[in-house]
Amino acid sequence: MEFEGEQLCCSSGSSVISQWVMAMATAASSQHLGLVLITSLACLRGRAGAITSVASKSCRLELDKLVPQLNAHGALGGSQGSRGYSLREPICRPRSLCASATTQESVRGPSQAGPPSTDGGVIDTSPPRGTRDFPPEDMRLRTWLFNNFREVSSLFGFEEIDFPVLESEELYIRKAGEEITQQLYNFEDKGGRRVTLRPELTPSLARLVLQKGKSASLPLKWFAIGQCWRYERMTRGRRREHYQWNMDIIGVPGVEAEAELLSAIVAFFSKLGITSSDVGIKISNRKVLQEVLGSSVIPESSFAAVCVIVDKIEKIPRAEVEKELTALGLPVEAVDTILQALTLRSLDDLEELLGSDNEAVVELKQLFELARGYGFEDWLQFDASVVRGLAYYTGTVFEAFDRSGTLRAICGGGRYDKLLSTFGGVDTPACGFGFGDAVIVELLKEKKFMPELNHEVDDIVMPLEEELRPQAAIVAARLRTQGRRVDVVMGNKKMKWAFKHAERLQAKRMVLVGSTEWAKGSVRVKDLSSREERDLPLEEL
Repeated sequence: MEFEGEQLCCSSGSSVISQWVMAMATAASSQHLGLVLITSLACLRGRAGAITSVASKSCRLELDKLVPQLNAHGALGGSQGSRGYSLREPICRPRSLCASATTQESVRGPSQAGPPSTDGGVIDTSPPRGTRDFPPEDMRLRTWLFNNFREVSSLFGFEEIDFPVLESEELYIRKAGEEITQQLYNFEDKGGRRVTLRPELTPSLARLVLQKGKSASLPLKWFAIGQCWRYERMTRGRRREHYQWNMDIIGVPGVEAEAELLSAIVAFFSKLGITSSDVGIKISNRKVLQEVLGSSVIPESSFAAVCVIVDKIEKIPRAEVEKELTALGLPVEAVDTILQALTLRSLDDLEELLGSDNEAVVELKQLFELARGYGFEDWLQFDASVVRGLAYYTGTVFEAFDRSGTLRAICGGGRYDKLLSTFGGVDTPACGFGFGDAVIVELLKEKKFMPELNHEVDDIVMPLEEELRPQAAIVAARLRTQGRRVDVVMGNKKMKWAFKHAERLQAKRMVLVGSTEWAKGSVRVKDLSSREERDLPLEEL
């Protein structure tokens, strides 16, 4: 009997399967018995991998009888369960039995997916959950967005940097109960080192600053656009991978650094047509909460953990926040004081609570004064509940939000003067922000500000005869040296197709290479907007 390594097809009736198996087993030599049994088993689903509930009950009963024989020949992997049996070998099929057969593969849903197919079957074409492909239309949008990130960064005198997407795990493991430490894509590499896909960019920045050491002249004004990975619950604008734009200033202790960063954020929004009526920026200072904790006689060691919990105040019920704060050892009175302080929404009320000479009050008033000078004060609002969820922030903190309340935080950042010392360096003043690519795109869709980004070329070059293809190559090369975007018609295409192709690419001209014109040292050029055409010498193209 002849077998081929393709998808198996046969009748799904259990009695037919059983009879066929027995007949085949009798006729086949003992060395082929395992192959016969595997082939029989595969009848229930039409390909290698898990045998699922697609099989009828009667067929399953017949299979149960075959399990001892399959195990004896090492053909069965795993055991019977919710996902069924799985096969260890590729599926083969007798050609003579496949003519009138059918499979039930089409009814297998994603939740029933078995091991990878070994029979040439179609793989799952979706990217891993929480990730994205970027086909041309999406890549055009991503490129447009990144170009805007870069243009704004350049306007503010920042230099671009980058880091590896794979970093040492210890760079992100801190002892403050941060949610991010539970979301790492971390593993041990083949050299026994603990590594992770970076969940954010700031620790990588700190590592690079330490690496440069004294050779780096402060202040540093760096920006980066990098992919980040977090295994978290997905919502609108939140994925397990995203790209993030970071701008950071290292070496400036005053709030003029934060003012520059906030000005850059506002400039970016304005560039995209977003106004202060669409987006606001909440501002606070970690020192406000620190002052409240100090007045409540709370150990300084609890401060970072308190900030991480307080950051959840808009994500989980207040009672749950109170429970987590109490679990840290905070007395009920301290918890009430903290939560009451977080309700403050004006600098006047903050000044009344902490005093006019309080460091947090002074810094916030200076920042709002600088915002007036830059012209973006109307974007800002004081909100004491903003603390940010990362432990390394030490002073000013801020986050941009959608005023309609539809979307989560658009971007956020703040001051982190002690981050470098946690990695073995010395305390160095620093501040920065992270701006993800996902939420801003959702906002642009919401506001109907999405740009039209079509695939465009300047010229379509088409040889009218196959023998003129080398001449068409000469024309295309000449045009490209002039910086024109050129698409050469490949294959034996008709003129009608070429014009439709030019329209789809929004080409400006059609350049036709014909034997008559070429003999004169020229080509036929059609202006696709005016529909006029003329012959042009090559040197005038």
